Amino acid sequence: MGQKEPSGKGKKLIVLHIGSTDGFVPGGLLCFESKTNSSDYHDEMNGSTFFEWFAKMLPLLKENAVIVMDNAAYHSVKKDRIPVMSWKKQEIINWLESKGENITYPTTKGALLSKVRTIHTDDHEKYVIDEYAKDNNKTILRLPPYHCELNPIELAWSSVKRYVRTHNTTFKLKDVHELLKRGVELVTPEMWTNFVGHVIKDEEKFWKIDNITDDFMDEEPEEGARHILTIGDTSSDSDSD
Repeated sequence: MGQKEPSGKGKKLIVLHIGSTDGFVPGGLLCFESKTNSSDYHDEMNGSTFFEWFAKMLPLLKENAVIVMDNAAYHSVKKDRIPVMSWKKQEIINWLESKGENITYPTTKGALLSKVRTIHTDDHEKYVIDEYAKDNNKTILRLPPYHCELNPIELAWSSVKRYVRTHNTTFKLKDVHELLKRGVELVTPEMWTNFVGHVIKDEEKFWKIDNITDDFMDEEPEEGARHILTIGDTSSDSDSD
């Protein structure tokens, strides 16, 4: 019998990279071993780690580059965090005083948070990395929620993971790390160009569906009729819809 494949439990590699039609950006790979056995890598990827990597990446990109990313929590740290109930009372007081608010004692968390809700600054709506990118002549383009298929790097990762899965025989993290680096090297600029083209076609399809939907909903239905929209693919296998 061959070596038994692990169950999937245990430590994992957490990976970051960035690419375009020129290929993966040289020097852009960040790969580190998880410290826990959690199945959710978001437990260990945080805003500080991402920002540190992001700041190192910007000088490697072309001027006026547009950076496409999703809305993961570690991408979306607000420039000015707003106090919530989980904050300590003194932290909320410090935040309010930094905004020029006078605190009347005695007070409660509930009263403090009510005062927080009356304060609005432009920084409440700004993200740390968006502002940092802007200061460095780059632009962040955030994808609509739950539309990872509009990010070409997802297709690049599929290629890398397929290579690792096919060639992984030892299931040791050290060996997987080497396979990962090799898999990244094998994703060529030509492949990236195809990935980007595929996403552009998907985006055009979504725009077309949106326009059809708008036109359809603007039509006045006949009396007693209802608008019914059915969304699916052209597959003959109903289970695939």
